[in-house]
Amino acid sequence: MLSRTIVGRPGGVSCQILPFRQYHLKPCDLRPRGGPPKTCKGVRRKTTEAGDDKSGHINAGPNEGIIFLDNVFPLKLRWLLHLPFVNVDKSVPELLKRLNSPRIGAADPMSIIQKAIPKDLPIKVTEVLPRLKEGGAFVKFSHESHIETKEIEGTLKTYLKENPIKPWFNPWRRVRTFLVKGRPWVEDLYRFPSSRLRVEFLPLEPGGEAAELSQETLYSIFRRYGKLADIMPQPVDSKVTPKFAFLNFRLVRHAIMAKNCMHGFVVPGSEGGGKAGTVIKLIYEQKMKAHWIREWIVNHPRITIPLIAAVLATVTAAAFDPIRTFFIKAHVTHSFHITDNKYYKWLMSQVTRANDLLSFKRQKADDAGLSVIWDERKDDIEQIQAWLMESADTFVVIQGPRGSGKKELVIDQALKDRRNTLVVDCKPIQEARGDSATIGATANQVGYKPVFSFINNISSLVDLAAQGTIGTKTGFSETLDTQLDKIFQNTAIALKQIALEDRKKDDKDADIGDDEYLEAHPERRPVVVIDNFLHKSSESGTVYDKISQWAAGLTTGNVAHVIFLTNDVSFTKSLSKALPDRVFRQITLGDCSPAVAKRFVLNHLDADASEPDPDAPTAPTALPPSRRRADLAELDGCIETLGGRLTELEFLARRIKAGQTPAAAVCEIIDQSASEILKLYLLDLDHGGGSSSGSSSSPRGWTAPQAWELVKALAPTGSARYHEVLLSDTFQASGGGGGGGEAALQALEQAELIAVVSANGRPHSLRPGKPVYQAAFRQLLADAVLAARLDLAILAELTAVETRRIERCEAELSLLAGLGRPSAELAARVRWLLGRVRAGQGRVEGWEEEGGRLKRVLRSED
Repeated sequence: MLSRTIVGRPGGVSCQILPFRQYHLKPCDLRPRGGPPKTCKGVRRKTTEAGDDKSGHINAGPNEGIIFLDNVFPLKLRWLLHLPFVNVDKSVPELLKRLNSPRIGAADPMSIIQKAIPKDLPIKVTEVLPRLKEGGAFVKFSHESHIETKEIEGTLKTYLKENPIKPWFNPWRRVRTFLVKGRPWVEDLYRFPSSRLRVEFLPLEPGGEAAELSQETLYSIFRRYGKLADIMPQPVDSKVTPKFAFLNFRLVRHAIMAKNCMHGFVVPGSEGGGKAGTVIKLIYEQKMKAHWIREWIVNHPRITIPLIAAVLATVTAAAFDPIRTFFIKAHVTHSFHITDNKYYKWLMSQVTRANDLLSFKRQKADDAGLSVIWDERKDDIEQIQAWLMESADTFVVIQGPRGSGKKELVIDQALKDRRNTLVVDCKPIQEARGDSATIGATANQVGYKPVFSFINNISSLVDLAAQGTIGTKTGFSETLDTQLDKIFQNTAIALKQIALEDRKKDDKDADIGDDEYLEAHPERRPVVVIDNFLHKSSESGTVYDKISQWAAGLTTGNVAHVIFLTNDVSFTKSLSKALPDRVFRQITLGDCSPAVAKRFVLNHLDADASEPDPDAPTAPTALPPSRRRADLAELDGCIETLGGRLTELEFLARRIKAGQTPAAAVCEIIDQSASEILKLYLLDLDHGGGSSSGSSSSPRGWTAPQAWELVKALAPTGSARYHEVLLSDTFQASGGGGGGGEAALQALEQAELIAVVSANGRPHSLRPGKPVYQAAFRQLLADAVLAARLDLAILAELTAVETRRIERCEAELSLLAGLGRPSAELAARVRWLLGRVRAGQGRVEGWEEEGGRLKRVLRSED
């Protein structure tokens, strides 16, 4: 039996088996299996995988030899060497001791070595050095001087072939052994076996020459250790020294055997090693380079970067989407709004009531004067509430000019008792500058949190850099459309969850699906109010297209009711893209009647009136402000001039309450409106203050002469025929941005300078965009200098257009003159052209005469 450690005195004692990896073995004989232990002398000495005295080598003296046995340890245990906290020298023997079963004789690695050496072999094992990462062990032995090591090797190989030893961890491979011919390097570095060996050719002494072995020589030396797959010599143009070659073995265990048996072997000159011989050094060469995963990722950005982007998107969606849905639901249900809490409302009502009682004041109306408006629009409020109770798709549009009270009508009246409402204001979204600001504004409107809009800018820079490097986009950055889709998709999910949160399992219709449930219970659906729809729609329509598509999905899926609030009269063009086969429910809000407008102003004046003191002697005779002021007699005429627009009426009430007379307040409103018209519509500051005649270059869709033509047409009576204006010289002469005179009228309608009145489905007439604009038009027209300046611009534009017409007629006449005497057929054409030239010249002369008069007015300006 192999002795792992022999402990005794010089007199000799029995061999004691101790853990074989911790000690050298000194002279001892192999005893027959089952026989009594022999006595021997030994010296206890610690050993490791680093060789004699950790030198990295095993030295064999005279009459000594070294063999290498493979398949002693499982190669799969190599991963243990990667662990920094595992001491292999101590842990592995203990692990093997626990794993090996005493009932399996071939389980113990020491038993494998013992069985591999026949009992009648005339050698003495002096040392066993295990190689865990290589799955084998070096066995150093001594022999008689007359026995050759080759004979011992042959005997061992024959024995193992006739008596194969197959350990439990590798029952398909038998243990093999070969004589170590070189000087093995038994390092314990973090280098692990591979089926490829790098063979380096070194001289025997420093400064000498080494021969580069041929493929045939390498094959004859290494083929005995296993099947060679390929031999790759060093490239001819390589300058690397020392010279080398690669050996590719079919199996890793074959490369292990070759490396341990031939490392340090001297190839004599007779076998191709040169004059002095060549030393071959063997090193494991990893087929897969270190950090190959990292290098593959770096070297294949077209694949890895989009893949990383997809993984990040998936992780982000899985982690943040539930959080964002939660915040959207809280935003819609007002869970975190303290002002909507019923206890807070009750407390504030009690405090307000106590304050009014202590100060002897009566309660103010919530919205002074608005109750009058709501009484007039009661039918509209009831109609909206009825539509919200219908099971069909609810797609309501409330259209009206600015200041007509659309938002107050819907939110404060029609939806006053609705619990779940979402108000999306398009104005901050459309006015946001840049994609990040647009995304942030949209997310803020629906309560989408957290939102990392700034990451889109960083991702765009990364995408741009990657496109310049690899030629394609990486997919890190997302477009504005994608981000908006994601926000609206999460909002739709949150709205559906809100609609279904009151559904119970014991309901009578619990067996139907969610879609059928929502269709059957329209009162459960939340209401989405989209305010300022199509605000500045001429700048960009992307946001409005996305909102329209999202709203269409909400209504067709019975997820929510949708109400649009818009000032734009052409809203059907945008909404029809999303719902081309649906009819919209529409309510158009106009101005108040004069009687309602007067009551509105008077209620505003009386809203802050104090409750009279009951102890005061004048209390019974106290009158409200609307009856005490004598100047309110002129209120009827002021309201007739001002019209029924709520914004102007509120301004009038505030000015009267501040002490102004109604006439002075109306004059101030008219002055402000005139200044607004002059700045927004008449003074073309981008093109020289209204003197531009190049209408096609106007970025607004109309020119100052066209707006002034409408001011003159609407000032006298407040109405003008649509086609009469369209056929005027100004609208025929200029194209209004290239879209014709009708496009200019549409642009001015969008800008709310005018309003188009339809009859029988076609445009019929024009009127001012606001009632107060008619008075402002008359005031502007009364300014002789302003009128002369703008009329002069119209004449200049008409003159330029007519001059171009005359030039075209003259060019045609010149062409006809080149044909010689005109025939009877061409004579009529010539006469017509001459008539056009004569008439055009007459108009130009008349305009020049009129222009001279206007210039005299401008020169005589005070």
